[in-house]
Amino acid sequence: MFFAPPERIATTVFARVPDALRKPRRSDWADANRGGAAVDCFLEGPSFDRDGNLWVTDIPNGRILRVSPAGAFTVIAEYDGEPNGLKIHRDGRIFLADYKNGIMLLDARTGRVEPLMPRRHSERFRGPNDLVFAGNGDLYFTDQGQTGLHDPTGRVYRLTAAGRLECLVDTVPSPNGIALSPDERTLYVAVTRANAVWRMPLMGDDWPSKVGTWIQLSGGTGPDGIAVMASGGIAICHVGLGAVWVFDALGEPLWRVDTCAGRATTNLAFGGPDRRTLFITESETGTILRATLPEAGLALYSHHA
Repeated sequence: MFFAPPERIATTVFARVPDALRKPRRSDWADANRGGAAVDCFLEGPSFDRDGNLWVTDIPNGRILRVSPAGAFTVIAEYDGEPNGLKIHRDGRIFLADYKNGIMLLDARTGRVEPLMPRRHSERFRGPNDLVFAGNGDLYFTDQGQTGLHDPTGRVYRLTAAGRLECLVDTVPSPNGIALSPDERTLYVAVTRANAVWRMPLMGDDWPSKVGTWIQLSGGTGPDGIAVMASGGIAICHVGLGAVWVFDALGEPLWRVDTCAGRATTNLAFGGPDRRTLFITESETGTILRATLPEAGLALYSHHA
């Protein structure tokens, strides 16, 4: 199926990691994921708190950074980890999908990072990537590791509010970004190495069935972070193309948001008073971009007002 080219939307730079906070060095993570380059920072996991601050992770340096509405960076935590996804619970706790350590908790007041779910049945995870909360407090997260079409064993988990860990699917070739539809009956997963977004209907028993490809992309490295629109559409970061694609609730393309910096558009979050401002981590240059969309993103705390 062929579609007309979507309308293009430009970005501007909202904030850049200051030189004083950049640490160019090699690391195990950089050796495996950035070709052994000396990486000075790699931003991911953007999430807004109720005060309008944007929280991001810095994977190779094990840091959690808070960015003020004016664009000023503050290091909140630095620890022995590789934090990737970040989401804020309705009670203010900050949950991390840590590639090295599992699911972690950050105390925003003290900067203390502690393990919540470091492993399952004494076995380490493959490498958690991203996470999302349901309205009832259940936490869904992806366990990506180095999986791909050569090894389609990536997993999607649900950690219930009661503390029960459930593996929903274990045959994903590189599960990355994850999001829930507005009615929370559909789980969307960015499958990076298949260059696709999968749709996972949650059936009457809350378990997925009839899982299939919903969006098939091409080029670049593949989809990374995703976010849902209030209308039920979805915004997809496409790493390597320097773009964010926005599709409507039926899966038809609406807009392409173009980077004004590098091509590593890794993750995104909706902000601003009307949630129509899209904030994007561009990890190649260590910047956060922003663009104004015609429609609003889904409210983060819509279920816990």
